[in-house]
Parts: sequence; C-alpha cells; structure tokens
Amino acid sequence: QVQLVESGGGLVQAGGSLRLSCAPSGRTFSTYAMGWFRQAPGKEREFVAVITWSGGNTYYADSVKGRFTISRDNAKNTVYLRMNSLKPEDTAVYYCAHTQYIPRLPTPIAPDFRSWGQGTQVTVSS
Repeated sequence: QVQLVESGGGLVQAGGSLRLSCAPSGRTFSTYAMGWFRQAPGKEREFVAVITWSGGNTYYADSVKGRFTISRDNAKNTVYLRMNSLKPEDTAVYYCAHTQYIPRLPTPIAPDFRSWGQGTQVTVSS
C-alpha cells in the first residue's frame, strides 16, 4: 500500500475556497488514478472526484461539478482538490485515495482504491 498524507483542510465560511493536497510518503507505486472521497458524520463515504494519472482525465460527483477541480503534479506525485463556492453540506472529512488499477468510471467506489490518507476535516459555516 501507498502511504498518503493530506493537508489543507480547515474552517471556511460558505462561499469560500480551500485547496487540499495529497502526496505519498515513503515508497511509491505505479499510479493509475488518484481520487478524493468524503464522509460526513453518520453518512457513508462518498465519491468526490478522480483523476487518471497518465491522461489526466477527470470525473466529478454531480454535487461538486462546476465548483471543485481535481488536478495533479506528476513530478511531485501530488494530487490537489480545489474547492470553490463551498456550502455547509460540503462539511466532511476528506480522504485522498490511490489505485494502481482502473477504477469504476465515471463514478468510482471506495473499494476501487487500496490506499487511503488519514483524512482532513473541512468545515463550512453558514
């Protein structure tokens, strides 16, 4: 498994922006895709966005389409999630995920990814 380290979460007012980052720590493996999921209290972990590593193809959940942007820096093996126009319903713990294999596209599920970060809290106040 790949060790992933996330950063960039925090508290922001509705309408504000945040950028999350995720990079591997230690040994790295080949990457087919990296993604972001989120989990709010009492809810299941849900897909947010995914990017394929070689082609840079991106896919988003309908709830964030047009507001969030996933990108990657191949040289740094880092994936980013830029979140604009944040809403209180975006409040959740955000997890970075990695897979060496093709996930279900356009809507991956959590079992498609083998490696996960520890999560970073994003809180959007109204």
